[in-house]
Amino acid sequence: MKKILGILISVLLLAGASVYVLVWVAPNSIDPYLYNSSVANSGMIIKVTDEITHVDTPDSVKAIYMTGWVAGSLSLREKLVKLIDTTELNSVVIDVKDYSGRLSFIPSDPSLQKIGSGESRVKDMKAFVKELHDKNIYVIARISSFQDAYLVGARPDLAVKRKSDGKVWKDNKGISWLDPGSEEVWHYLTEIGKEAYSVGFDELNFDYIRFPSDGDMNNISYTFSTSTKKALVIKNFFSYLRDNLGDIAEKGKPTVKLSADLFGMTTTNSDDLGIGQVMENALPYMDYICQMVYPSHYPATFMGFATPAEKPYEVVKYSMDKAVARVRVASSSIAKLRPWLQDFSIGHTTYTADMVRAQMTATYDSGLNSWLLWNASNKYTESALIHTTSSESKYPHPPPHY
Repeated sequence: MKKILGILISVLLLAGASVYVLVWVAPNSIDPYLYNSSVANSGMIIKVTDEITHVDTPDSVKAIYMTGWVAGSLSLREKLVKLIDTTELNSVVIDVKDYSGRLSFIPSDPSLQKIGSGESRVKDMKAFVKELHDKNIYVIARISSFQDAYLVGARPDLAVKRKSDGKVWKDNKGISWLDPGSEEVWHYLTEIGKEAYSVGFDELNFDYIRFPSDGDMNNISYTFSTSTKKALVIKNFFSYLRDNLGDIAEKGKPTVKLSADLFGMTTTNSDDLGIGQVMENALPYMDYICQMVYPSHYPATFMGFATPAEKPYEVVKYSMDKAVARVRVASSSIAKLRPWLQDFSIGHTTYTADMVRAQMTATYDSGLNSWLLWNASNKYTESALIHTTSSESKYPHPPPHY
């Protein structure tokens, strides 16, 4: 039987705004973008719906990060979903747009389609997000903002430029950047946020919301950020996100949450670190502030430690204590603070389960109850996590108020 006959529509029911279809799926005939890819290789009856759901933010978010490529692999993502199912984890951060500028799925918005940044990394994004929601997993869309090689290639007029010749500037890794002051770029990013929400993501997390910091900084120029201080440019971007994304949820649905990833040292520095990031500038506009307090990323002699990476509890506790104090001075809520923690090894320090757990303990001891785990290759230390069955856990459950 030809593929076109592979899907036989049996029943069509209209239920409000949602369409439910009972279909018979012939082996290997299914379009994985529309349906859960776990049924793509076997004949069975499934129910398909176009209804998009959202879940409320957990009181205590405990999340891991997943790349778009991993989310697009059934075998790889199943391992991470199982990890969430069997441990204290309840949330996941998935790349919607990474440093390359490519989107992890093909958008439905014609304006985004015209730009062409979408890729079929996750062919069944809607179905995957729904699968996570069915497990009561909170789903966060990570949107890498001003680091974007793709759009720079398509629109070099929006790029950070070299002062010497006006050509595209690149950082030490050879990555090009969009000018953070371009409101056209801001609009593009909000359209991506709307697209992510439309497929079911519960929260929009913006990363690389800063000016470049690594590269030939003496040969760099900004077309759209020449007369405005960097900190004000980024603050204005935060305000723009709130104005354009804060009320996109339909009536009766959970309000979309906005979060911003900031350098870890925004907790301890009062300046903008030369990149435009000041924690207090994000507080009025973001629901959550996610500082990347990775001990391995702190300079030698921080807190007097020769190797801060070897002091995970101390570095995170000190940093988040400072953040808590500043948030209180700003008359904001410390519930906005949700740090990124390190679950990776770099340099000469190998991170163990105890070192990963020490960061969580430090977060709790600072009076906070939420955290995100980062590992770029998505390989997490399961033994650092509390299992849903306490007998399987190396670590005791945190006190109830956590």
